[in-house]
Amino acid sequence: MKVLITGGAGYIGGTVAGLLAQNGHSAVVFDNLSHGRRDLLPPGVDFIQGELADRPTLENIFKSALDHGQPFDGVLHFAALIEAGESMVHPEQFFRNNTASTLTLLEAMLESGPRRLVFSSTAAVYGEPEVVPIPENARLQPTNAYGESKLLVEHMLGWMHRIHGLRSASLRYFNVAGAPEGPGGITRGEAHDPESHLIPIILDVALGRRSSIRIYGEDYPTPDGTCIRDYIHVSDLADAHLLALAALETESAAQSRLVFNLGNGQGFSVREVIESARRVTGHPIPAEVHPRRPGDPAFLVAGSDKAIRELGWKPRYTQLDDILRTAWVWHQKRYA
Repeated sequence: MKVLITGGAGYIGGTVAGLLAQNGHSAVVFDNLSHGRRDLLPPGVDFIQGELADRPTLENIFKSALDHGQPFDGVLHFAALIEAGESMVHPEQFFRNNTASTLTLLEAMLESGPRRLVFSSTAAVYGEPEVVPIPENARLQPTNAYGESKLLVEHMLGWMHRIHGLRSASLRYFNVAGAPEGPGGITRGEAHDPESHLIPIILDVALGRRSSIRIYGEDYPTPDGTCIRDYIHVSDLADAHLLALAALETESAAQSRLVFNLGNGQGFSVREVIESARRVTGHPIPAEVHPRRPGDPAFLVAGSDKAIRELGWKPRYTQLDDILRTAWVWHQKRYA
């Protein structure tokens, strides 16, 4: 296959680009490098720098591939702002970047591109769940603008399928973590600037780059009072993208939009993640309690049975310590 990967220079997109290349597919990364790292792209992956809101450039990419007899078979769409907390301060940026720019991509695809899209969605579309683990047919009621910006895209995809026959798979991620392990060892991991994700911040504390980890709220209705999240290893997530891309060729994808949760099916509290990091790193990792952040649900745990059943997907990293171990190896390499 030949695949365009928007946001492919980032943590998840780059991992998927590497997996595509390893499996003999042609991967072309399209990224503005606002959060991505071109130097971490694997060998054999082509790169185009650009903005997702630039429709002429996107159409030119698709048309050029057609003119050269090498059309794209699909698009993997990762490009987005992802910080839920920030979305509650500047929601307009998330609707512009995540929602409106995705519409631009869809317009370019309808004009001259492939009719198959795997969309990087999020568990944030569920908000405060009524049932845990969360099934795909749960009520969609985001508690932050980030989740709403992704849910609006899912609504658009439904209409694009219904009216234009565009096939899509929405993959609702839970908390992605860890670093991919391959023949050459671990070459990339999770790093954002600024960093706001729990595991890399905890590992920063272990390395002495921060003095302590902040726990936002200890009065949630959970066993230890801290938020509970489902952590999925980035390599397991990458596997699911290739399976979803293949599933878009099936008759079920022709009949309706595909939606899958991707998670471990297990929940770990913030305090449990800190304890796991203490075991893996051998460092004390001091913690400070701060007030809750707006828009943070108490529980987010995936029901991934549908992906296991229909895609043949199965997570390989099911233990939190194993996920933390790969992240710790990467983190030490990065700051050695």
